[in-house]
Amino acid sequence: MSTGSTPSSMSVSMVKFLLLAPTFFIFFPSVVSQTIPSLDGSQGQWRLLHANVGISAMHMQLMHDNKVVIFDRTDFGPSNISLPGGRCRIDPSDEALKIDCTAHSILYDIITDTYRPLMVLTDTWCSSGAVLPNGTLVQTGGFHDGDNVTRMYTSCPDDICDWVEYPNYLSRRRWYATNQILPDGRIIIIGGRREFSYEFFPRPSPRRHAFQLRLLIETREGNVENNLYPYVHLLPDGNLFIFANTRSILFDYNQNRVVREFPRIPGGDPRNYPSTGSSVLLPLDENEHSVDPEVLVCGGAPRGAYQQALRGTYVRAISTCGRLRITDQNASWVMETMPIPRVMGDMLLLPTGDVIIINGGQLGTAGWELGRQAATRPVMYHPSNPSDQRFSVMEPSSRPRMYHSAAILLTDGRVLVGGGNPHIYYNFSDVVYPTDLSLETFSPPYLSTQYASIRPVILSVDDTVSPGKRFLLSFSVGEYIAGSVLSVRIVAPSFTTHSYSMNQRMVVLRIDEIIDNETSSSSYSLIVVGPSSAQIAPPGYYLLYVVHSGIPSSGVWVRLQ
Repeated sequence: MSTGSTPSSMSVSMVKFLLLAPTFFIFFPSVVSQTIPSLDGSQGQWRLLHANVGISAMHMQLMHDNKVVIFDRTDFGPSNISLPGGRCRIDPSDEALKIDCTAHSILYDIITDTYRPLMVLTDTWCSSGAVLPNGTLVQTGGFHDGDNVTRMYTSCPDDICDWVEYPNYLSRRRWYATNQILPDGRIIIIGGRREFSYEFFPRPSPRRHAFQLRLLIETREGNVENNLYPYVHLLPDGNLFIFANTRSILFDYNQNRVVREFPRIPGGDPRNYPSTGSSVLLPLDENEHSVDPEVLVCGGAPRGAYQQALRGTYVRAISTCGRLRITDQNASWVMETMPIPRVMGDMLLLPTGDVIIINGGQLGTAGWELGRQAATRPVMYHPSNPSDQRFSVMEPSSRPRMYHSAAILLTDGRVLVGGGNPHIYYNFSDVVYPTDLSLETFSPPYLSTQYASIRPVILSVDDTVSPGKRFLLSFSVGEYIAGSVLSVRIVAPSFTTHSYSMNQRMVVLRIDEIIDNETSSSSYSLIVVGPSSAQIAPPGYYLLYVVHSGIPSSGVWVRLQ
């Protein structure tokens, strides 16, 4: 199917077997890397990969071929990277540039540290995404000519694949919406600016249809809104946890029914865009007697911060996190205080089960020119530690990452960080925070060389895992400590934009047996059990890690059926 095919021709089977039309491609050599030293690595380490990749990384998704799809928006004029082969995007309605021969999306190869331009036709500004079980990235919505468009990117071995677009596929304008993969492999798309509904991809019939969600109507604050990019987490019972502004519900999307409403998060301050905080579903542990999901919401901006920032007053960001155990009969938020206040911070699950809070600012709010005092130090949240020992502060970056920055987990356990453009156009001079076109990585403390002797290395594992079925995994480690400090975890990579990492989840798998290798004193085999249900872990590609005494292996890709 070629770019611009009619939406009515799409079906579930075509989603599974889509072939992309070839296009030209070029690679760009790596620039000299710059490392910011961190003593012994105990506070992590930053490394500049590229000072300029041509675009600002507003959206990012790691694919199962170890390449990262990165894209910005299309309506601001030229980027700093040309489309290959003389290709141009022609858009008579574009107010900035009607004939645009530059790229607004790239594909970054984390193995070779190279990148190539991709061609996106319609405006992806403030859009959303999720990856189908077959590994295809489905990207939805945006602004103007892109607000009801669906786009798809499927990896290919010869590296000639590109975006394919389906205009008018969505039933509603999806700008600042949230996507969540479901147990049956569908994607639910929730909300958007002045859109108080949800719909599904692929749609059940050629007729477009959306379902009203009253929570989004009730939590909107006039023109400021403060409920965009709602936080959505799939729970082990198959329902959705949805958080908007200060309120949250347990939602049965099949019956369009609110099962339960939880208490408002204490403090009364909004946590969603533009008072942008972030949220994660903490790891689901299949070794526990029952899997009790917990949600963590951190940071944001006080109520009224947006209006004050418009007048030049940048108020202090929120410094609290709220943690909610969903299954408690009288569930209530437990509040904790971060060492650094933060708005526009990204939250990512690391292979250890810890959460890194990275990027953003300490004053102001999200929006054009509305943030100040960059929060350059990441903070680690250790959910299993005693309540007074959960936060630790990391090495600072030399680069501020404010509005429209992004971060994702990479296969080897590093965090890829890019973007930052709080301006309507690309602006590199005479501004507080110039547009940032760079990519850098943060290596958490567990990647320090001092842990080399206890770092596990995966030797072999089945590349396909079935729910509830046992599979064999082999690994080696220089100094084996004990089975009690050994775990196997799978992580669903996130689609990250606007400080929210959609679809990320971690499942700690059950280990049935540990087998010593009689021919080698440093290698071991594990009998591991796949996730118990598609509600625990929907089908698709996951990164699998072995964690030994708090030190993770590099990840390997497995496909969960």
